[in-house]
Amino acid sequence: MIAFDITKPLLVFGGPYSNLQATQALRGCAQALTIPAVNVICTGDIVAYCAAPEETARLIAEWGCHVIQGNCEQQLAVAAEDCACNFEDGTECAALAKGWYPYANARLSDDMRAWMSGLPETLRFTYAGRTFRVVHGGTAVVNRWVFQSERDVLAEEVALSGADITIAGHSGIPYLRRVGGRVWFNPGVIGMPANDGTADVWYGLIREIDGEMVLSTHRLAYDHHSAAAAMRRSGHANGYARTLITGLWPSLDILPPAEREATGKRIRPRTMRIGAGTAAKSRAESEAA
Repeated sequence: MIAFDITKPLLVFGGPYSNLQATQALRGCAQALTIPAVNVICTGDIVAYCAAPEETARLIAEWGCHVIQGNCEQQLAVAAEDCACNFEDGTECAALAKGWYPYANARLSDDMRAWMSGLPETLRFTYAGRTFRVVHGGTAVVNRWVFQSERDVLAEEVALSGADITIAGHSGIPYLRRVGGRVWFNPGVIGMPANDGTADVWYGLIREIDGEMVLSTHRLAYDHHSAAAAMRRSGHANGYARTLITGLWPSLDILPPAEREATGKRIRPRTMRIGAGTAAKSRAESEAA
């Protein structure tokens, strides 16, 4: 049973991706919002593209927040030869992984591998009267890409999850999607921009306000220039180093057509309100939200 401070919101996020500067900024954001570690949830992939795998993993572990295994944790825990990210052979993403994964694998300590191996694969809990499940990619397949435009995939996933609200990561783009009477909530990742042409990264909040469940996505600005400079010094993933500056992914291989067409279009934060016994309603919030 997970114990939360029910007087505080939940802060949820995915993919730190070895981005120490972004992880430090998010922890500072949680402190500014007075959200304790027990109310913070990470959907995995702590270590990936960026320059500080060991330092980022230690920061997350020392923070004491809830974390589940992503495919990267599962692979790094046993020093596997690849990330198992579900990139197709011959794609640009698969080629880039041959640079960043060996870099991360060589720099991770045995202590952090042991910590990763002990992380749960999923979390289930109840908060403000709603059931939640936390997964990395898909409910049954850890590295499944689940995007907002894929209605059939989402319908399959919420049925497998069985929770009122499923919190997921892996795909790197924030969204809130109602599927029947359930909700799929991807708060985005903090290690890379969301392919919208801005350097900002993303996290989510879950709150109870006046008897309503309120889910929301939020931008996070951080020192992306320093994060990119650290990657350039190592030279292991220059394509992703450019992404930290431009906000555009080095490859669109994994994206469905709708998400591919949205490349470079600024994403707006969103809020979804779910009243007791009522259907979920979502609306775009102002950029200041």
